[in-house]
Amino acid sequence: MKKSWTKRDPIKNYFPVPNEIYSLGLSSDAISIYGYLLSREDRKTYQCLVSYRMISEAIGKCVTTVRKYVMELEERQLIRTEHTSVVAKDGRNLNGRLRYTILPIQLVIDEFNNHQLQVAEQQKKQWELDKKKAARAAKERDASWKETDAPCGRL
Repeated sequence: MKKSWTKRDPIKNYFPVPNEIYSLGLSSDAISIYGYLLSREDRKTYQCLVSYRMISEAIGKCVTTVRKYVMELEERQLIRTEHTSVVAKDGRNLNGRLRYTILPIQLVIDEFNNHQLQVAEQQKKQWELDKKKAARAAKERDASWKETDAPCGRL
């Protein structure tokens, strides 16, 4: 019997995740949360309204863990959060969900690459200093060694 695959629209029920997200040194939980936020965002405004509880249920982590990794994403400037408020039927202002704005990833990538270059340059400078110190120490050792210090005399 021939297998038949259901027809499906390649655009619906899928969302793009930038490949660079995996090379930024983020934790796996932060990447999971970022992916969830991308799946929930409005593609025109780059925003979504979700609670910590909704995220925790979706990725299978506790609310405290979600809060921690949302802060990591904010620190890395991948997202921005804003508090919202809701007016109850009796007129009271209540806390609403957080509004997440997905920020352009190119800025984060450029900053990450610049940081990596700075680290590499510092390592190169340290390596050159260590090499000069080793050469200087070898030269001093050779200068202090005398022919009479040799274990055998001249032949």
